[in-house]
Amino acid sequence: MTVVDRRRIDSRSPKAGRRVGYAIAVAVNLLMLYLINVRPGWAAVPFLTDDTVEVLYLVNLSLIVSASVNVLYLGYDTRWFVALGGLATTGVGVVVLARIWQVFPFAFSPGTDWAVVVRVLLVLAIVGSVIALIVQSVQLVAGLGGAGEGGTDRHVL
Repeated sequence: MTVVDRRRIDSRSPKAGRRVGYAIAVAVNLLMLYLINVRPGWAAVPFLTDDTVEVLYLVNLSLIVSASVNVLYLGYDTRWFVALGGLATTGVGVVVLARIWQVFPFAFSPGTDWAVVVRVLLVLAIVGSVIALIVQSVQLVAGLGGAGEGGTDRHVL
């Protein structure tokens, strides 16, 4: 058996690469906020109805939370903190998806099944998000326990 220092087998990408990803995520979220709320605006999308205003504040909240969490990751991205941020963003995402399901601010051409497709995709997104919440909860608990933090914990292979 060989004792291996956990720091050498950390499967996460190098810190600089993660930071680039966080910065890109911030930029994408801010761009989406601009495109949805300023120019061209959500009303430019032909299949969105006036009911979109009933979910718009939640969509905006989701984008703001995601951008904010990624800004925080730029300065501090330990596993437990990333899991906590994931819980926040995914939790808000589930609320947004559920509200979109309730309001269903879409109008598709008659004779198409796009409404069914969108509903199926919403269900899949909600189920996937609930699974993600469970996974992130486990990662948070494991991270708080110190497992895999790149600290001094050692593992036997």
